[in-house]
Amino acid sequence: MIQLRDVSKIYEMGQDTVYALNHANIQIAKGEFVSIIGPSGSGKSTMMNIIGCLDTADSGEYILDGVPMKEYSERELAKIRNKKIGFIFQDFNLLPRLTAEENVELPLIYQGVPVAERTKRVEEALDRVGLSHRKFHKPAELSGGQQQRVSIARALVTTPTLFLADEPTGNLDSKTGEEIMTLFHQLHKAGNTIVLITHDQYIADEAERKIYIKDGLVKEVKI
Repeated sequence: MIQLRDVSKIYEMGQDTVYALNHANIQIAKGEFVSIIGPSGSGKSTMMNIIGCLDTADSGEYILDGVPMKEYSERELAKIRNKKIGFIFQDFNLLPRLTAEENVELPLIYQGVPVAERTKRVEEALDRVGLSHRKFHKPAELSGGQQQRVSIARALVTTPTLFLADEPTGNLDSKTGEEIMTLFHQLHKAGNTIVLITHDQYIADEAERKIYIKDGLVKEVKI
């Protein structure tokens, strides 16, 4: 499903050249649960942005579902992000003025899904994360764990083929983090592909496979 072939991303810092990714090669099959682990500044977020079609490589090739992403225009990449990829972020990225229900509904509005279908799918997504009873609450009225559940429901509602989670437990206490990881295992058992970015060894160990990254260099880690 995902292939990075000799991918590099380079930044110029004054007179220095910094490789955020240095000739990275990875392959992730459909239905896998993979963690990408490394310290801050290692290149994890750069890799996630490339896999999520939020950024492009300076060299090398990114192939998603058998198609090189360089063949797509920015407009087409936006459609892929909206339909194929479910994003889950450390900071939740919920709109504060919208209720949980409205936050989850938003990507369906962008897709032009009819109102009746939107209502049904939003209810199903919130039910899957156990938050139907909080659907009229705004983010400030929810705990951190509940906000992350809303974020997961928002990713679920578009029925993506790939979930990209960037430090999804980073702002949560350990008990709530375990509850969120249980949700990811449920998504995985349902057949979804999950790529989880983390600096936490304990969280990384929850995945089937680990890919380690440091100073832009990537290697597989056997569990």
